[in-house]
Amino acid sequence: MAHFGFENDIHSILKLDMPITNAPMARWQRKASSSNISAVNGLSPGKSANVSLNSSKTPSKTPGKNKKTPSKMGGDRFIPIRNGKQMDVANFLLTKETEPVDPNASASLASQKAWSVSLNGYNIDDAKILHLGGKPLNAPEGYQNNLKVLYSQGTTPASALKTRYISSTADKILDAPDLRNDFYLNLLDWSSQNILAVGLHKSVYLWDATQGNIYLLMTLEREEDYICSVSWTKEGSYLAIGTSDCKVQLWDVISRKRLRIMSSHTARVGSLSWNVHILSSGSRSGHIHHHDVRVENHHISTLAAHSQEVCGLKWSPDGRYLASGGNDNLVCLWPRVQEGGSSDQLVHCLSEHQGAVKALAWCPWQSNILASGGGTSDRHIRIWNVNSGSCISSLDTQSQISSLVFAPNYKELVSAHGYAHNNVAIWKYPSLTKVAELNGHEDRVLNLILSPDFSTVGSIAGDETIRLWKSFEMDPVKTKAKERMIKPTSGVIHQSIR
Repeated sequence: MAHFGFENDIHSILKLDMPITNAPMARWQRKASSSNISAVNGLSPGKSANVSLNSSKTPSKTPGKNKKTPSKMGGDRFIPIRNGKQMDVANFLLTKETEPVDPNASASLASQKAWSVSLNGYNIDDAKILHLGGKPLNAPEGYQNNLKVLYSQGTTPASALKTRYISSTADKILDAPDLRNDFYLNLLDWSSQNILAVGLHKSVYLWDATQGNIYLLMTLEREEDYICSVSWTKEGSYLAIGTSDCKVQLWDVISRKRLRIMSSHTARVGSLSWNVHILSSGSRSGHIHHHDVRVENHHISTLAAHSQEVCGLKWSPDGRYLASGGNDNLVCLWPRVQEGGSSDQLVHCLSEHQGAVKALAWCPWQSNILASGGGTSDRHIRIWNVNSGSCISSLDTQSQISSLVFAPNYKELVSAHGYAHNNVAIWKYPSLTKVAELNGHEDRVLNLILSPDFSTVGSIAGDETIRLWKSFEMDPVKTKAKERMIKPTSGVIHQSIR
């Protein structure tokens, strides 16, 4: 019994649901047709026109040809060996074609179509994967899973094409007369109170970005002295000023009063960076001094790893590491200052740059990422993992790099360039693909600084101008609840810083 059940299963598998209408005529059908024609024409009157479908014998001659079929292997055609089951299937197909049409077939098809519409939401026979013309087809009302159209050539709605616009011109231009055109100095900083500090020769000026007012904070007494660096505390109430006479001054900006003068260096102080109450200063001697501004004996530690001027100095946002860059092409990483003292043990010394490293920037959303930029002999932006000391990626900008800042609103990196581009470039992070170029300066750009709301970047250049680029404004719908630190303006405002 199992044997007969197995044969029935084989027959049911081999049966086809419908005839093959578009396939070429089978060889045995052509032979049968040829035999029928011969019988009608009386070529073989003594023979029956019907060809047995169960016969497996191949005729000795191919109909329509006089040449004999080659008998040896490897001939010009292949003649398959047909078994009885194949002939039974063929017989079934032939007899099915001649069967009378069932009058209930159309009703059955209509019923199947109704079920398809009910289950799928549309007639599956009309479904299209590609729709190359007109508007996208919509699903029937109430149908949630619309898989009918996977692609449409219809135009995208204008609302979906909204992109960020970056103006190629500065939003504001401030004149900065008597600016010292020195690559190694850091003469620009922007406080959390929205006040811009700039060192012009021997004086420090403040520009209130909210009100637009300009104030003179201080002026050095000796004519030969000049301002080398400025740096705000995190709260924005105090300003540290490094000078060419080897001193660091601390000022209360609200009362416009000098609080103290800290003397410890033997050369000009060209870089400053705050970490809470610890002020770090780098000088031309290559030394970095830590100052605790709360105590009388402010100089608590000296870091000595650079052999030339320290021109870049930045504490990480979490206060774990201090990054220093020097004219000796080195980037050094130092640990946090311990309470009651300091650790001068070097964490990493990175020597891949081939030029002076002034540009340093910590990533605000990845605390272990540091970006550095090399001078004219290097021109590379390098991204570092400070935990391992490895270089993650690098980019040749083809221009001297003087400053770097991260723009968190769009997760981008902004670079300032000297020879030969003299411009500001915006890069997507971490791919470092160029987003835009900000041109307008007529001399090398010396420093970059980001506004407290992260919407504007300020650049100062050797052409004695400060340009403010409003390149990172967020969507007003998303930021309407936030207080705007910079008033929106139309056109370019040209103003003198003093």
